[in-house]
Amino acid sequence: MPRVKKPPNSARLHIDWTRCDGRGLCTELLPTLLQRDDWGYPVVRNGAREPQIPSGDLAEARIAVNRCPRLALSLITPPPS
Repeated sequence: MPRVKKPPNSARLHIDWTRCDGRGLCTELLPTLLQRDDWGYPVVRNGAREPQIPSGDLAEARIAVNRCPRLALSLITPPPS
């Protein structure tokens, strides 16, 4: 029986809505993943609650997490397999 290769787990972005005040810096740093709503708060483009970060956007996601003025962003990384 052939082994099926699973796609690698990717990091996910968590937004702490109790901290976010809608400054929009994350939407500028992650424009392919996030957009602003009418009040400036980030909205995930695909509607996911905690979107997966494409491998090509991981560096930008780390920058967004580190630069969030309200510390409202965090990365959820998968456990090592």
